[in-house]
Amino acid sequence: MAGDGKTSIWWNGKLVPYADAKTHVLSHGLHYGTGVFEGIRAYETPTGPAIFRLREHIERLYESARAYKIPLPLPFDTVFEGCREVVRANQLGACYLRPLVFLGHGPLGVYAKNVPTEVVIAAYPWGAYLGDGSLEKGIRTTISSWTRLHHASFPTTAKGSGQYLNSTLAVREAREKGFEEAILLDRNGNVAEGSGENLFVIKRGRLITPGIDSSILPGITRDSVITIAKEMGIDVSVRNVTRGELYAADELFFTGTAAEVTPIREVDNYTIGAGARGPITEKLQSAFFRAVKGQDPAKSAWLTKV
Repeated sequence: MAGDGKTSIWWNGKLVPYADAKTHVLSHGLHYGTGVFEGIRAYETPTGPAIFRLREHIERLYESARAYKIPLPLPFDTVFEGCREVVRANQLGACYLRPLVFLGHGPLGVYAKNVPTEVVIAAYPWGAYLGDGSLEKGIRTTISSWTRLHHASFPTTAKGSGQYLNSTLAVREAREKGFEEAILLDRNGNVAEGSGENLFVIKRGRLITPGIDSSILPGITRDSVITIAKEMGIDVSVRNVTRGELYAADELFFTGTAAEVTPIREVDNYTIGAGARGPITEKLQSAFFRAVKGQDPAKSAWLTKV
């Protein structure tokens, strides 16, 4: 994201120039990760840019703040409209939005009493998260040596900033080994998710995905794909997934706001299916992109016009 003097950041209800969107080095969130955030995409549609499932994302932002007992003083509608405002102000079409709620400058004790809450929203262009061609060709992944943090230690259904240190370790390890992304197992050895994506297995025409007992973040894109699959008549099962099921899968794919619907062509040097995007993945991916780009009237409720 370029701070060219024209870019604006939404900060506590007001638009400020990119260069002025600063916080103090003693901000609580910088030291302890006391923040929650969302990743949201807007897409170009025949009637102009629209934000995908904005209400659900902002609802989760507030739920995450409650889970971490971070006061969020702004009304829901203010943050909701702030997302639309920052896209308009920056004259963006397709783009990525990052709402962030964090504890600012105040006492640095872990208890975090009497620390002000800061609310910011950024918007900027962002292409395919896992690299050019990843949506068509698929990506190479590896099982991480790092275990997905457990729901007994963190509220894993919340999107807490500090939680992503776990993801950072996993994806750095994967990249250093020559893979594009990591897959984390839960502490029972079952498949959890990617460093920032949910995971789906396709076997004999059936769609399988881990549930919240595997400490996943139940993603909004994940929910959208499950909905689309059921409407297509594809059988969907939410259950524990073993590592061996990945290697034996007919198809695998990731879902997430950033990753969208990204095929996985390899896990730990095991070729998945034909080593390319599979037919069911392609079918679901195509339906997803029709929905987010305003080409499926039945999914118009998923889009908020900017």
